Amino acid sequence: MVTLFDMITKENIADWFKGLQDDICQGLSELNGGIPFHEDNWQRPEGGGGRTRIIEGPVIEKGGVNFSAVHGETPQKILDALKLEKADFFATGVSIVLHSVNPHVPIIHMNVRYFEMSDGTYWFGGGIDLTPHYIRDEDAIFFHETLKNACDKHDKEYYPKFKKWADDYFYIQHREETRGIGGIFFDRLNKEKDKDTLFQFVQEIGNTFLKVYLPIADKHKDTPFTDQHKKWQKIRRGRYVEFNLVYDKGTKFGLDTGGRIESILMSLPKDASWEYNFQTLQGSDEDLTLKKLKKGINWVK
Repeated sequence: MVTLFDMITKENIADWFKGLQDDICQGLSELNGGIPFHEDNWQRPEGGGGRTRIIEGPVIEKGGVNFSAVHGETPQKILDALKLEKADFFATGVSIVLHSVNPHVPIIHMNVRYFEMSDGTYWFGGGIDLTPHYIRDEDAIFFHETLKNACDKHDKEYYPKFKKWADDYFYIQHREETRGIGGIFFDRLNKEKDKDTLFQFVQEIGNTFLKVYLPIADKHKDTPFTDQHKKWQKIRRGRYVEFNLVYDKGTKFGLDTGGRIESILMSLPKDASWEYNFQTLQGSDEDLTLKKLKKGINWVK
């Protein structure tokens, strides 16, 4: 008798991620006025490849929804970083970053992924986090409550544990500020529950993306904005770039495994800025946002 656990293979995990990419692209295309994604199919010389999908339009200035499934000999850098014994690897997942036209629509990032090695080692990872240019408490509450509800369906301990993990991970140490309002982040899930149960949780998180992003984007996409709002948006985007290039492990993994550079760097915005010693005005919306870029804020009421 074949059990459900036996049916969970790297191939059908990758197939599910492909379907997730399709579903999310359809939802985002509708948000963006029906504009389709541009797709690039690519192959990794050492093994595997992926589908990079990019969209630009009236709501999403630059957004990427990427699928990849790569395999081959594990680079020594990865073995050393993850403290693994030498073996071949397989990695698959979906990665999303969206940068909006309107400064009142936040940046959002999601990644869900699966990694296994030929020696039997495996784990799941992922998460969703939100980076508003202007933090609105009601949006932050909705965002975190939606993620908590998704986590609670599988384990009541997940949300507080993974929320703290996100606070610590999405932290720009050299700025002493969080990248945004966090969300959830998890990695190397393999011992807590069986593979099927963990995969169901990862599927839940993947299916939560549109539920949590579309209402916020639709709410703010037509909000009036000024040149000052756009200036601040570019400065906040600069912080986003700093994190992704200095700290982000996914970026480093892609570079270390010889991934397609255009796909790896799709997370970067079309325009960003770094003004020397920029200071916000006390009490301004920009100043209030900076004051909330802290770890440990409880957004769930």
